[in-house]
Amino acid sequence: MEAVHQKPQRGMKLQPLDEINGFMVRPGFYNRDGATAASNGVSFTIHSRGATKCTLLLFRPQEAEPYARLEYPESYHIGNTYSMLVFGINIEEFEYAFQLDGPYDKAKGKLFDKEKVLLDPYARAVTGQRKWGERPENGKNFEYHARVVENNFDWGKIMHLETPLEDLVIYEMHVRGFTKDSSSGVTAPGTYEGLRQKIPYLKNLGVNAVELMPIFEFDEMEDARVVDGVQLYNYWGYNTVCFFAPNTSYTSEVEHNHEGDELKQLIYELKENGIEVILDVVFNHTAEGNDDGPCFSFKGIDNDVYYILTPDGHYYNFSGCGNALNSNHPMTRRFIIDCLRYWVTEYRVDGFRFDLASILTRDQKGEPMAEPPIIQEIAYDSILGKVKLIAEAWDAVGLYQVGSFPAFRRWSEWNGRYRDDMRRFLKGDGGMAGTAITRITGSRDMYDPMKRGESASVNFLTCHDGFTLYDLYSYNVKHNEKNGWDNTDGDNNGNSWNCGVEGETDDPEIESLRRRMVKNAFATLMCSRGPAMFYAGDEFCNTQFGNNNAYCQDNRISWLDWNRLEEYGEIHDFFRYMIAFRKEHAVVRKSMGNAACGFPEISLHNGYPWNGRTDYNCRLIGIMYAGRDETDSKDDIVFYGMNAYWDPLDMQLPNLPEGMRWKICVNTFAEYADGKDIGAETNLQYDSMLKIPPRTVVVLVAE
Repeated sequence: MEAVHQKPQRGMKLQPLDEINGFMVRPGFYNRDGATAASNGVSFTIHSRGATKCTLLLFRPQEAEPYARLEYPESYHIGNTYSMLVFGINIEEFEYAFQLDGPYDKAKGKLFDKEKVLLDPYARAVTGQRKWGERPENGKNFEYHARVVENNFDWGKIMHLETPLEDLVIYEMHVRGFTKDSSSGVTAPGTYEGLRQKIPYLKNLGVNAVELMPIFEFDEMEDARVVDGVQLYNYWGYNTVCFFAPNTSYTSEVEHNHEGDELKQLIYELKENGIEVILDVVFNHTAEGNDDGPCFSFKGIDNDVYYILTPDGHYYNFSGCGNALNSNHPMTRRFIIDCLRYWVTEYRVDGFRFDLASILTRDQKGEPMAEPPIIQEIAYDSILGKVKLIAEAWDAVGLYQVGSFPAFRRWSEWNGRYRDDMRRFLKGDGGMAGTAITRITGSRDMYDPMKRGESASVNFLTCHDGFTLYDLYSYNVKHNEKNGWDNTDGDNNGNSWNCGVEGETDDPEIESLRRRMVKNAFATLMCSRGPAMFYAGDEFCNTQFGNNNAYCQDNRISWLDWNRLEEYGEIHDFFRYMIAFRKEHAVVRKSMGNAACGFPEISLHNGYPWNGRTDYNCRLIGIMYAGRDETDSKDDIVFYGMNAYWDPLDMQLPNLPEGMRWKICVNTFAEYADGKDIGAETNLQYDSMLKIPPRTVVVLVAE
């Protein structure tokens, strides 16, 4: 190394100070992790607590051997951070990686290996992942490289929508599976662009948020295998390779050095149409797996910092995927916060759903904490101050925190108890009426509004993990044989009901009942307090043929079949109607203050007015919401009635104030008339007494 020191001058561009292997260099930007392009070079910054040496590797695009190795001078090492600015390199002409040297002692969690090629954890783009389902020729010996990204996307005046969480109707989807089937009719199936072309559909449906299953760079080839002649992948993507890089296999065009532009365009247009974007993020584990898994990033940088290790250096597996991130270590906390901030500022996302979030509450020994630093820091971070924070409040080894997740008045939760309890009530199980009322009215036994607000309970009946809504009423048991695990995988307690026949049937009575059950479920969800979420395709009875764990199925099992939109147009219209109804009546979503007529905010009328009693055999419930309409200061009164019994039951309605009458807006038993307003098809003959048909939901409003 030859020193070329010059006296610094004010106003001058940064000048080289040293030469390493023919490259002019100087200390880089220590406060900017990863690779940062400057006007006359690129700064490469990485930090490691345990490394003793760091080497930067430069590769020609798609080449396995580096054309340059630049060892960081000791003078470029400040604290635990290595930073070097390399002059005269064009970001389009190279890929990069690192090698770190240091102690190797597996029992102490030290895995440094100076020969290992390591991916930058802060990489904005990862190479070798562009084509779905393909690996470079060197296969298992494939090494990840990073690419420098030029960030010049113009967001204009687009802003975060900041829709109140309780007002959201969230549409959970898999980017690839949403449009991959040819029936989707898009020009770029299975991509961000394909999803962008479906924005008019989403807007017409009425949803105001999409929750995208993992879109960080992941390896779909992890554990790829062939079962009965069908290629299976890690399709869902819950195996993150790089947390700052978008999945490039979801793009319709090559975006070298501009990775993320197509995703940003999608987010931009979703926001223009009033639809927020929530990302499903996986900060509980990584794709490096267990002791037998690959070492391509965190393991080789600071294994004992980034992972929760047993006393003898093995990996705790709270995720079920081989390892668990040590999220409450200060360095890991900083990484997670940096990542979330990046996606909020550079991609303008509106919120995050945290997969297996209970792992984030564990300390560095794996024990749950009452006030986990990472959860608190996310809650109070200045950049993240208004984004949605939704926890999947459990992990894979039994830590179940639904209703008790450390919230700091900021976090909401996927309410798994709403799903389980409501599924049981809706199919007619005994002893569930009282619990169902509690769930519908906001699960206040779990989420005290004074402590958790109106939006802590994210209500859902279906999600990616489990049966679709159609399958929930078509199958009594899971049918996961095609996953290759002898049907041992997936949930065994789905609380489903096949309505009399397992799987597909030509019986018109059973088909009619199934459609009614789907309507009942969605009407109930839309009449429940708190934000609502449902799974893409439920609105036209998409099926996974009884598979309730389709994580590996990149085929018609997981892809949406848009032909069913025509076949089940009745269901689609009903979903659209109920979403619009929910938006029109804020009193269903949240407390609106006292009604002028004197009705309480929530009252029960189980069979007859003001009856709140339930017993084991009770399957008829009536819930009335009342409050002041926020637009015209008039009383808004909505009555939800459900007969989960298999025979008709009488429901006497409460008397309304003088001058008001009940109008039926929903009757799921009514025959569908194509082209007519759903509300116009729900008239029943009554005075103050309704005879509710079997397994039927009715919804009325006071006029």
